Amino acid sequence: MANYLLGDIQGCDAPLERLLGQLAFSPSRDTLYVLGDLVNRGPASAAVVHRLMAYGDAAKCLLGNHDLSLLAVAHGHRAPHRNDTMDDILGAPDREAMLDWLRHRSMALHAHGLLMVHGGVLPQWDLPQVLSLAGELEAVLRGPDLPAFLARMWGNQPDRWDDALTGADRLRVVVNALTRLRFCTPDGAMDMKASGGIGKAPPGMLPWFDVPGRRTADVCIAFGHWSTLGYLRRPDIVSLDTGCVWGGCLSALKLSDDGRHELVQEQCEQAQAPGE
Repeated sequence: MANYLLGDIQGCDAPLERLLGQLAFSPSRDTLYVLGDLVNRGPASAAVVHRLMAYGDAAKCLLGNHDLSLLAVAHGHRAPHRNDTMDDILGAPDREAMLDWLRHRSMALHAHGLLMVHGGVLPQWDLPQVLSLAGELEAVLRGPDLPAFLARMWGNQPDRWDDALTGADRLRVVVNALTRLRFCTPDGAMDMKASGGIGKAPPGMLPWFDVPGRRTADVCIAFGHWSTLGYLRRPDIVSLDTGCVWGGCLSALKLSDDGRHELVQEQCEQAQAPGE
């Protein structure tokens, strides 16, 4: 029985199949923890979703910003981006089954000593609050208010957390932190535009995981989303988006009880201009 963390797939089913072959992955024995952005920009989003759906409980998947974007486009609340490659899902005979499966995925998971998110965690949040806020968002995604939520989900304001936030503003901050965050100020004001590496922080900003006094500093956080950061492993973080869709690698980390996790990578033939 093995457990694997998997970085952003983004519709790249062929390298995913090869990587799972390298791992000798068996859904009857092993578990995948996929860190979001299952779809979009790659050539085979529907194939990725079909594969993960078929694995049942052996594939525990987070939602990333591209997955939420697909839901918004499907419900008519976002126009497709010119680089989007989601038509194989949107036009599929089983479109509704795939979309329903996606909206029942998680926004955060805590397992094997790791807090797993797609984007990041605000410095004011501790582990219980992250899981509680993720649960609030999951309830809306899975419930009857999904279309109304998707209509108000996008935007960069408010740019920081306040416990008094309610309604769409509250959920928007949670979405932005868990799926889009890279840089923020020491008091948690988020920048939603910068996408470069650690050395490209906007003035007054830090990578979210380097903010002094971050309340999740005592738990290791695994995340994707930041392809220009690439693979980075420290005692407190694991960054696992290695830019598969941009011509890099698809990465998996085989987890071990002694902390000697093994990195396994598969080169991707997909090559687009870097972006979100």
